[in-house]
Amino acid sequence: MVRLYKTLVRPHLEYCVSAWSPHYKKDKELLERLQHRFTWMIKEVRDKDYPDRLRELNLWTLEEGRNRADSVELFKMYKGHTTIDFESLFTLDCNNKGTWDHLAKLSKPRCQKDVRKYFFSHCVIDCWNTLDGETVSSSSICAFKNRLNKIRTTRMGYFMD
Repeated sequence: MVRLYKTLVRPHLEYCVSAWSPHYKKDKELLERLQHRFTWMIKEVRDKDYPDRLRELNLWTLEEGRNRADSVELFKMYKGHTTIDFESLFTLDCNNKGTWDHLAKLSKPRCQKDVRKYFFSHCVIDCWNTLDGETVSSSSICAFKNRLNKIRTTRMGYFMD
């Protein structure tokens, strides 16, 4: 059942998510309700609450998946693996003087309109800036994804808004 869900249903819920990522709570809850209902249909985990069902089935919440995908996309831009110019969307923070931080901290511009506030290049910055140096300096996309998975297991809720 989980394999069918991951293959047939979840791609529809995550399609073009970096372009239209929902930011209203009601929209996020509406999408998450679909996955909630699916996990409840599996008899072996039906008696557990939703976070435990996800853990048992090795699934992420849809919000965690969106935020993880945004981080991966930003990493690809940062390393030059996409045609999108990193400098056209992001500015490195020149005031980054901390020795425990990574050197790729991004400055977050002020914005007042929702169109800009919830745009990819603005909402991904907070998550990126809290990553450790080892994760940001990963040698490949696969290594970066593995580090993100480790972060999630050690800091549950890291990818939640």
